[in-house]
This record gives sequence, C-alpha cells and structure tokens, in this order.
Amino acid sequence: MERHAATLYHALAAKGHEIHVFTVPSDRMPHIDIHQGNLHVYFAANDHGSVNCSLAFEIFNTINANGQFDYVHTESVSLPHWRAKMVPHVAVTWHGIWYEIMHSKLFEELVFNSQETIPKPVSELHEAMPRLVDEIRFFPSYTQHICISKSAGEVLVNIYQLPQRNVHVILNGVDETKFVHDPESGTRFRKKHGIPINASIVMGVAGRLVRDKGHPLLHEAFSKITKTNTGVYLLVAGSGPWGKRYAELGSNVKVLGALEPSELSEFYNAIDVFVNPTLRPQGLDLTLMEAMHCGKPVLTPNYPSIVGSVVVNRSYGYTFSPNVESFVEALKSVIKDGAKVLKNEGIACRQHALSMFTATKMADAYERFFLCMKNDRFCHYPLPTDC
Repeated sequence: MERHAATLYHALAAKGHEIHVFTVPSDRMPHIDIHQGNLHVYFAANDHGSVNCSLAFEIFNTINANGQFDYVHTESVSLPHWRAKMVPHVAVTWHGIWYEIMHSKLFEELVFNSQETIPKPVSELHEAMPRLVDEIRFFPSYTQHICISKSAGEVLVNIYQLPQRNVHVILNGVDETKFVHDPESGTRFRKKHGIPINASIVMGVAGRLVRDKGHPLLHEAFSKITKTNTGVYLLVAGSGPWGKRYAELGSNVKVLGALEPSELSEFYNAIDVFVNPTLRPQGLDLTLMEAMHCGKPVLTPNYPSIVGSVVVNRSYGYTFSPNVESFVEALKSVIKDGAKVLKNEGIACRQHALSMFTATKMADAYERFFLCMKNDRFCHYPLPTDC
C-alpha cells in the first residue's frame, strides 16, 4: 500500500495537481514535513510512530479552512469511517477487504492446523466473521470505493451490497521506467550470487519471509523438487524468519537478504520465473507486476483477485491451489516447459504489463476519476470504452 501510494501521488503531482498527504514515516522515526513542488507530505505520528488521527485532522482542517481540497482520498481505512462521514467528496482505495482476509485465515487454518484432530475453541478464522459483518456495516460511510482487482469490486457489489455506481476498479501500476527487461543486468546478477552457467531453471521469490506469505509451502515444495532436479535454483530476496530455513536447503538456494530498490529490477531479470507462494488473497501483490514488466512469467496461487486481473490466461504463467501437492505439480510443469518456453511467456507478460499495470496508466485513471468526483454533473465514469 505504501509503495502504491508513493507511486500514485508522485505521478499525480507531476501532472500538475496539488497533492497533500497526511501520514507517518515508514521507519517510525521523526521526520520534517516534505514539500516538493505540488506534493506536500505532513507527518502526524503519535509517540509509537502510528498515525495520530486527531493531529492529522488538525493539520488537515487548518489547510482546508477555505475549502481548498476538491476531494479526499484514503488508502483503505487510513481515514477512519467515523471521520469519513464528516468529510465531503471522499474516495477510498481498498487494498484488502475482510471478505478476502477470511479466505486467508481459511487457507492458513487448512495448511497449518491440518494435523489437529480437535479444533481450537476460538481460532483467527472464527474471529474474522464479526470483523467482516462490522466492515459491511461501515463501508457506506465512504462515498466512492476503488478496488484494485475485479474480484474485489464484485464482492463490494454482491456481498457488501454497495451501489454499482459507487464501486470502481482501477488496477495497480508500477513505475515502468524502473522495472524493465534487461537480460545483461540479469546475467551480472546471477554471476554475482554464484548461479552456475549450466543452471536449467532459476526461480525467484521476493518479499517478507514470513509464514502468511506462504514460505512454508515453498520451502517444502522446493525441497521435494530438488531431489530429482539438481539443476533448478531458487533466489530468495527478502528478510524474515524463513531466511535461515531456506539456507538449510543447500547450495541450490541463494538467500540474498533484503535488496535495495535499485537491485530489484536486476533480481527479476536474473530469474526465469517469479514465484509468489502467498496465503493472502487480499489485494494484488505488486511483485507480480514488477516481474512481468521485467519479462518474466509468474507462478502464483489461483486466487480470484490474481486470475481475474493479472494471470488472466495460461500464457502469463502458472497457478496452483494453496497446498504443497498442487504447488509441486505446478513446479514440475515449470521445469518440464524449460527456460525457452519461459522466455517466450515472459515476452507476453511484458506486453501485458505495459498495457495494464503501469504507473502512467494508473495515474491517468485516478486523475479522470477524481475530476469526475469534482464535476459529477458533467462527467460519467466509467466510459463504455473502459475495460
């Protein structure tokens, strides 16, 4: 969500719009406010580094004393629903909703608690239902709803019972100037991290190395695959408790740690296929789009948000059900197809990403949406030509 917001607001400011952001520093350390051209960032943190809503609104009201703001946009519940009722022209972008989070809890229950014969009296899955009901009740407090996947948009209309006219789909986009197809940088990256020239397939995974991101699934599935496929390698980019466990799998796994932003494109270019084993079907992971921009197919769970908006057909990659058996079968398909097929799929992925998941396209869509909020008497959104 943070990277999405930074990309979007910089792009809108570059288009000439006056953008004011009320947030906290990601490192939870004191920072002075930022004023760069049309982009203004105000930090309103409490003693623990979290958002101080009262302070944020004090700053907001001071700047907006003369009704300067044409609209207010919030990333998920950053603007609490009880305050959203008091602000006109509010739009919210949902990066994850509790209906999807319930699916996450379900998958985690099936994967991690499958050996328990007596279920726990109260599990996270059981606790999720009241949260979902509460969310459905307060969602009408926001005027307009933007979803980052088609499936989430359908849920808001069909399950949350919001009017179709108030629900919109704008897919995430990533900076197409930073994530580019560059085979030479990939070759250098492989050499730097000791991937042999004769490796048959190089897979890559990136992100936080924690349980709910599906790393127990990948760890077990990859350990099974390498028993009969010694030429397959895995590059693991990120930090977290599963880093040490990956290192125990032997020389076919290279644990890289957290990469600098400038290294991410090189990482994607170094692999043949990007693997995202996540058990969290909410929202859309930007790493899938970044890898596609670098010309790489993806291997990912078959969640509605992903197959409905990103891996919309087989030519863009491989999908599996979130369990070890299905994951292993998908890995076997990748290995059977080989590097040449993966390269051709990567070309199709890059073309798809450039047509759907760019920061430019995302900013254009938000710009038109916000202009429609400001001039709703004369503007119709979406147009019949919108996909």
